[in-house]
Amino acid sequence: MDNLIALAFSAFILQNIILTQFLGICPFIGVSTKRSSALGMGLAVIFVMLISSTVTWALYTYVLEAFDIVYMRTIAFILVIAALVQMVETFLKKVSPSLYKGLGIYLPLITTNCAILGVAVLNITNGHNFVEMLVYTGFIGLGFLFVMYIFSMIREKLDFAPVPKAFKGTPIALIVAAILAIIFSRFGGLIEWIL
Repeated sequence: MDNLIALAFSAFILQNIILTQFLGICPFIGVSTKRSSALGMGLAVIFVMLISSTVTWALYTYVLEAFDIVYMRTIAFILVIAALVQMVETFLKKVSPSLYKGLGIYLPLITTNCAILGVAVLNITNGHNFVEMLVYTGFIGLGFLFVMYIFSMIREKLDFAPVPKAFKGTPIALIVAAILAIIFSRFGGLIEWIL
């Protein structure tokens, strides 16, 4: 149990997919201008990440390894992720048209979001069993959502801040992202001290 708790904390903070592994930067910058869009994107990413990691883990474990075709891993994983994103996109279009419209082009970009593929590959590379894969994927996804939401709150405030003209928009957002990355990198010592 202690191993799973350490894995969860590590995935959420120390190995934050955006701030320490620098995966998923496109939706991080593109969708984080409003809290509602950031929340919707974060939840969609968590859902797709959990489902795709489960399917890709099973595919790798029971098919690719069994038939000794592990070299097909990346292609197989991309096909699984693309199909799942299409399913989520269709579901959101029917259930929540406003969220679907708010996410815009960034929803199909989940297909090419390197965070989704990266987590699927990391689960295999790290040799996680099924339970560890679920914990790692779930907390990586929650870390993604957490950072997206914090960043969107900051960006909403920055719209009203007296930022120099040269820094308005994306430049100040990247500076804030760098500061957040520095803050998250310092949590490592705290968590090691606690555990």
